Amino acid sequence: MRIIRVLVVDDSMVFREAISRGISMDSRIEVVGKAVDPYDARDKLLELNPDVMICDVNMPKLNGVEFIRRLLPQYKIPIIVVSSISDVVFDAMDAGAVDFLSKPDARTPNGFDNFIKELIIKVKGALNARVSSGNSTQVNRLNENKVIQPSNINAANNKVIAIGASTGGTEAIYALLKMLPKTMPGIVIVQHIPPLFSKMFAERLNLQTQFNVKEAQTGDVVEAGKILIAPGDKHMKIKKAGDKYIVETLQGNKVNGHCPSVDVLFESVAKIVGKNAVGIILTGMGQDGAVGLVAMRRAGARTIGQDEESSVVYGMPKVAFEIGAVEKQVPLSRIPNILFDMLK
Repeated sequence: MRIIRVLVVDDSMVFREAISRGISMDSRIEVVGKAVDPYDARDKLLELNPDVMICDVNMPKLNGVEFIRRLLPQYKIPIIVVSSISDVVFDAMDAGAVDFLSKPDARTPNGFDNFIKELIIKVKGALNARVSSGNSTQVNRLNENKVIQPSNINAANNKVIAIGASTGGTEAIYALLKMLPKTMPGIVIVQHIPPLFSKMFAERLNLQTQFNVKEAQTGDVVEAGKILIAPGDKHMKIKKAGDKYIVETLQGNKVNGHCPSVDVLFESVAKIVGKNAVGIILTGMGQDGAVGLVAMRRAGARTIGQDEESSVVYGMPKVAFEIGAVEKQVPLSRIPNILFDMLK
């Protein structure tokens, strides 16, 4: 198999060396260079031509977000951002980074070992990622498409829209939600994301879209105009409470390597909501969500998958499409119109 050549950029020598040693334990990964700041990184990119770059966002001389924003128009390389707990990672994703990971907490048992395992997975996934010079351009392109709201959209309040995403999903979800009216039925979302970042992501969407968006808690009602984001360390399921749908968030083992898992959400939607649901699977590495989307379709739900060209990583949507879970596979820009048609 192909060796993945990696450049590690971090102003902390200790962390830079620890990352380099850790990921080099994997036989498929070779750290070909280390850089102390963005200017050093730029020179090493030209000299070493790595496949993937790991980059801190808080660095001297030039912050990581601005570095990514300036770099990608000229040098298309998949970038994984590492950061302390801060919503600045979403700015980095907007600038064009393909994935992010929070720096480990020294007080957490096996924190660094788990961080390295996750980073190795993300490096391998980033190798085939589609790189753009700023994901905000994707949002702008999407906003150029005129979406007509069906006249009977308000009558669809008994419906549930379930969305699953992973790598590249934070920007894809934002782009999609920007095109949807607040009268949409209740939306539940599983995005593979570290704990704490899920709350920041929900708060960010709450400010940047028309919807009432929050990190889900057990008992939250799924209702029109409201979006519930699964916590970064809990599974989320749909339950029935009288004539309403509510969510349950619960601790549990990883499913398909993830907690929260898209399959856990989709399978509960298939069982509880059935034909009154629409399932959407977006960009992401791996196969989480494919089996759950099949269950939704078999239960009579309508299903949509993001196509390869518009996906940052065509993994989850690909597996779902290949096993027959996807009724309509379309570019991200077309999903709103398809969704409206399915809700009629």
